[in-house]
Amino acid sequence: MAKIKKLIIACDGEAASGKSTGAKMISKKYKLLLINSGLIYRYSSKLIIKNKLKKDFIPFLKKKLNKISYKYIAKQNLHSEEISNHVGILAKNKKVREIVNKIQMKIIKSNSRICVEGRDIASKILAKKPKYDIAFYFKCNPTIASYRRWLDLKKKISIKKIEKSLKKRTSLDKSRKNSPLIKVKDAILIRTDKLSKKEVLLKMSNHIDDLYNN
Repeated sequence: MAKIKKLIIACDGEAASGKSTGAKMISKKYKLLLINSGLIYRYSSKLIIKNKLKKDFIPFLKKKLNKISYKYIAKQNLHSEEISNHVGILAKNKKVREIVNKIQMKIIKSNSRICVEGRDIASKILAKKPKYDIAFYFKCNPTIASYRRWLDLKKKISIKKIEKSLKKRTSLDKSRKNSPLIKVKDAILIRTDKLSKKEVLLKMSNHIDDLYNN
């Protein structure tokens, strides 16, 4: 298959649904720039926790994030339980979302071959100008998702506690006023609890190839 000149992919999904893995695999296969919006939120949480900020942190975040590259953020360890518990609440903040969206859009508008992963990508970030070429929505059974996250955290926290945290995060994401997590009508559902990694990549690839071969 000839190289696709333009390919903009939106990957949305619930907490620990496998969207990061899916986005990484598809980006590697099609040689796309991968942007994970969740990492920017998590890095923001890390900054706030580290500096013990309770309020008036918007100017602080603007200043810090404007000086840091996405490449630097992507190399940080941002999946601690403390950050996970903090970021769901932080992501509800409209002004924080505006800061993160601005950073994302700057990167997106300068790249025509990109995969963007998050929770409001198809519904907000890539809803128009530029609009996604194809969107995927990731979902996973909470019990399986909790087990996978438990392994990621090297079994340091109980599965029960992790499952409670994941359910809380997804509930916050779906119920927040600003850019809630939703599955857009034309998004392709990826059930990572029913598919292996190879099957996830195959399903995503088939839909992309069909899009450009028809």
